[in-house]
Amino acid sequence: MMLKKMYYLPGLVVVFASLLVSDALARQDAAAPKSDGKSAAGSARIAVQIDKTEYGQEATVKITGKAPKGKPVFIEVASEKTVAVRRLDSKRDKETGKIPYIFYTSEDVPAYYVTLIPKGMSDKVEALKAQKDEWSYSGALKDLGIDPAGLRPAAAKVERRKTSIIAVIAGSRGKLMEPLDEKGSVKSVLPLYKSRFKSPARLLKPVVDAKPDGSFEASLKLPKGIADGTYTVTAFTDKAAKTATSFTMVLPAGTWYFKRAGMAMNIFGPFIMALLVTMLGVLMGAGGGFILTPLLLWVYGLPHTIAAGTVLPTVLFSQMSGIYNYNKIKFISWKLGLTMGAAMLAGGFIGPVITQLISLSQYKSWFGGVLVILAGLMLWQTLPAQMARNKHEQEILKQFKKKAEGAKKK
Repeated sequence: MMLKKMYYLPGLVVVFASLLVSDALARQDAAAPKSDGKSAAGSARIAVQIDKTEYGQEATVKITGKAPKGKPVFIEVASEKTVAVRRLDSKRDKETGKIPYIFYTSEDVPAYYVTLIPKGMSDKVEALKAQKDEWSYSGALKDLGIDPAGLRPAAAKVERRKTSIIAVIAGSRGKLMEPLDEKGSVKSVLPLYKSRFKSPARLLKPVVDAKPDGSFEASLKLPKGIADGTYTVTAFTDKAAKTATSFTMVLPAGTWYFKRAGMAMNIFGPFIMALLVTMLGVLMGAGGGFILTPLLLWVYGLPHTIAAGTVLPTVLFSQMSGIYNYNKIKFISWKLGLTMGAAMLAGGFIGPVITQLISLSQYKSWFGGVLVILAGLMLWQTLPAQMARNKHEQEILKQFKKKAEGAKKK
């Protein structure tokens, strides 16, 4: 009898162990997040890989994968780091004839973002570029057959504020409006993407080569100055059928990422540039900001609002040292300087507001026009004929020279 019981013992152990395993699997399944059946099925049909998991500046990312035959493949590449983008809707409504004056703001726009599209769609990108500033990002996605609701823009939160020109100049952002629904949020965020990246060639790149068997490949050269950190690569054919992978972007030594500008740059270049420009600027009675601003736009591609705002406090340092030295050699008329300073105080309040109301092209044309006029006046005053007529100015310069020499002896 005892032997009989011992005979059944191994079987009971096996049954008991099976029950424990089944219970554990059931609990794990219950705790696991539920996924949409369509999305899961779509992901199973698409595969995507990249050749590396880590890249440096200006490296080339090679992307390969496989998707259902006969369907166009798109690839979204987006940085994890985001940047705040603002836009004022000041275009007159065609139906009402009124200007809405609504501020749209989002802090969820990626610092770097691009959608890789099939090579056969390159003519559509060229057509968008031909439209210049009038191109529409939402219209471009619709024409390409891309639903933005399934992409990164759909995750952005957009804030709206009703404002006016007077309110903006007074320093007010306006009255906060009701939150947008999902559809309205996507519709509002796409113009912010356009404001951030400007050109359709930066947002849409026709580099995806799809084969008849469904396999595809694409190469993306990472531009200089993009953010470090994690980047998501998502291959998709439609909103439901998509799959993703990721890589890490690493910056070289001496290169820093600047959050508000949404870009990275080597710090030694701006340092040397500021040193040389300040020496020239103080010599001309200025801080050098009027020279630094266009250089930051041209050399580093800094957003015009960030360039203007960044240069302003840097000029403070050169002005402080310049004021000290000019006061030491008695070259400052404090009454005239303080009188003009009162006007500059008001101008300094209004100027930043105007900067965010105008586009980059308007900023460049206005700033360039002012510089051309100033350069023309300066050159005209240095002509021999003009210098000969202005004997009084020559005498003033001689007096300044004597004072400077006397200050050096002391």
